[in-house]
Amino acid sequence: MEKYRAWSDCGGDLSSRFSDDFVLTQASLYWFTNTIGTSFRPYYEYNRGLTRRVEKVDVPTALALFPADLAHPPSTWAERTYNLTRYKVMPRGGHFAAHEEPALLADDLTEFFRPLR
Repeated sequence: MEKYRAWSDCGGDLSSRFSDDFVLTQASLYWFTNTIGTSFRPYYEYNRGLTRRVEKVDVPTALALFPADLAHPPSTWAERTYNLTRYKVMPRGGHFAAHEEPALLADDLTEFFRPLR
């Protein structure tokens, strides 16, 4: 629950973004499958410098920044590694944008992929 409160655009009120059923389902999935540790592994490895740096990604890449997410890299930072073709700062949402703001995310994905069809 703490991560959903801290990493979402809920203003401290978890129930404004997530139903009790949703939060309990997420907690149950991690608890019953004993996968909470592996879900945090990428964060741990990156923080400890255990992952290799990506040299260059040539495929078109989009970056959607949600205001309550964990990081807000500038476009110039992303362009050093990625072929950044779309960079969008969203008006609301957080780390769990697919659940918090599904319409905003879907619209952004649609606009990104439209010229690639």
